[in-house]
Amino acid sequence: MELKPVKIGKYTLKYPIIQGGMGVGISWDRLAGHVSLEGGLGVISSVGTGYYENRAYAEKMVAQRPLEVENFYSKRALEKIFENARKICGDAPLASNVLYAINDYGRVVEDSCEAGADIIITGAGLPTNMPEFTADFPDVALVPIVSSPKALRLICRRWEKRYGKIPDAVILEGPLSGGHQGFTYEQCMMEEYQLENLIGPVVEEAAEWGSIPVFAAGGIWDKKDIERCIELGASGVQMGTRFIGTHECDAHSNFKEVLLNAKKEDILLLKSPVGYPARGVRTNLIELVQKREGPAIKCISNCVAPCKRGVEAKEVGYCIADRLSDAYMGDKELGLFFSGSNGYRIEELISVKELMHKLVYGE
Repeated sequence: MELKPVKIGKYTLKYPIIQGGMGVGISWDRLAGHVSLEGGLGVISSVGTGYYENRAYAEKMVAQRPLEVENFYSKRALEKIFENARKICGDAPLASNVLYAINDYGRVVEDSCEAGADIIITGAGLPTNMPEFTADFPDVALVPIVSSPKALRLICRRWEKRYGKIPDAVILEGPLSGGHQGFTYEQCMMEEYQLENLIGPVVEEAAEWGSIPVFAAGGIWDKKDIERCIELGASGVQMGTRFIGTHECDAHSNFKEVLLNAKKEDILLLKSPVGYPARGVRTNLIELVQKREGPAIKCISNCVAPCKRGVEAKEVGYCIADRLSDAYMGDKELGLFFSGSNGYRIEELISVKELMHKLVYGE
């Protein structure tokens, strides 16, 4: 099967492959810039930008961590990340991933638009007011992430009624993805919630609103997976974990090493302060948390609203901002290493160019 171009709003992707937005610092300028350069959609994660370039853009810190929302989600750092990505990919489409669950969601969406994002992608909740923050940027395409046709229907109804707009594309994320899931722990294991059984109903719902392109995500590994999703009705795919296994991925070498050394049984669903199950790698941190011996929880960065300023973090046993940041900085002992279900299949590091060739041509 030949992978054909696909449009998202005013933007055309040469190949129907979206690189998943991975934070903290896994998909910033180098990874996103090179994916866009090679014809996919590079996605910059807006999460934890205060850690960019060794926290050079965080104006206030406590214990070497960005203090409060404005420093954890640093506008100046985000602008610099986009500037550097543009030096790599030029005018190719470039996206920003902004989680709906974060504090200052609207501000970070506006920051992304001002920084030069062509497309905004939002998951971790239903972004029913997403268009409100892009009113001054009519060319920016809006792409929510959903886990069911019901969620897409709700978003479309709200957007059409309030803003006279529908999504420019939608990402359907199944329960094999890395990081936070849009399902309960039990649903992640149930057959009816697996990606291949959700694509058809979501594509049907998208067609009711004018053939919104649907990108399937979660457990996508190679061209065969991409072809299978397209045969089921998707316009393309989003994939994150496999891009970690590239030289250009912004993750620390230790992060890549954790995945290179991971076995299938090491990839598991974890409890998270965000309130959703999250998929990651069993590491020393997970062992400590299970014994309630994890590091102190202080909520310096105030990253996500559902955590309630550290209340949920203390309940599950770790601060997600601090532990993801530790992983970005290469701390194997205390870092939280998110991965999709196929993370253990990364056996070597290759270039983004080589990976895109494998995905497009199956070679």
